[in-house]
Amino acid sequence: MLSLMTATFQASLLDIAPVEPGPGELGATVQRQLLSDGAWVDIRPGWIGDADALFDRLYKAVPWQAEQRLMYERVVDVPRLLCFYGENSTLPDPMLDAAKVALDAHYGAELGEPFRTAGLCLYRDGRDSVAWHGDRIGRGRNVNTMVAIVSVGSPRALLLRPRGGGRRIRHEVGHGDLIVMGGSCQRTWDHSIPKTAKAVGPRISIQFRPRGVL
Repeated sequence: MLSLMTATFQASLLDIAPVEPGPGELGATVQRQLLSDGAWVDIRPGWIGDADALFDRLYKAVPWQAEQRLMYERVVDVPRLLCFYGENSTLPDPMLDAAKVALDAHYGAELGEPFRTAGLCLYRDGRDSVAWHGDRIGRGRNVNTMVAIVSVGSPRALLLRPRGGGRRIRHEVGHGDLIVMGGSCQRTWDHSIPKTAKAVGPRISIQFRPRGVL
């Protein structure tokens, strides 16, 4: 496991009153935003109760890994830390198991299958990022699917735009927010977490995906 500095971030201003730990209701609390070409995103702010405590546990318990990738004929550091949990892996916190059960219950009929894997990313500060992309390496390249993202820690901007460029849509996600990208979103839209010069604390993104979606 990599040695990490102590995480510091500002707790959500909405977390003034005590909240029940774990995932909250979905149903009518989910707001769907229709995009173009059959793509959509669902937003559920503050879905995970006591999300800051979950951040602390994941930050300390997950075996974060630094990776390198070949880009433009040279090897570069991936600007975030990663950990992947496959179908048969034990998730690092029971709250993630509860989140997966709730997501399967809400989206199972529409998706037609359960969420199978969980990829975790740690954005340590504003220098960590992910470039424009869609999850198109696997089945998301040619079929409609869903990717459900739970964000804990300090909020960061998640941007979406039509594939190839166009009007950008911005969502600030953190402190237990849920965003689900569905329909053709992985094929026809791209998303990113841009770098920022602002002083921001660390954020952990948990991405639940069906089998074969990467």
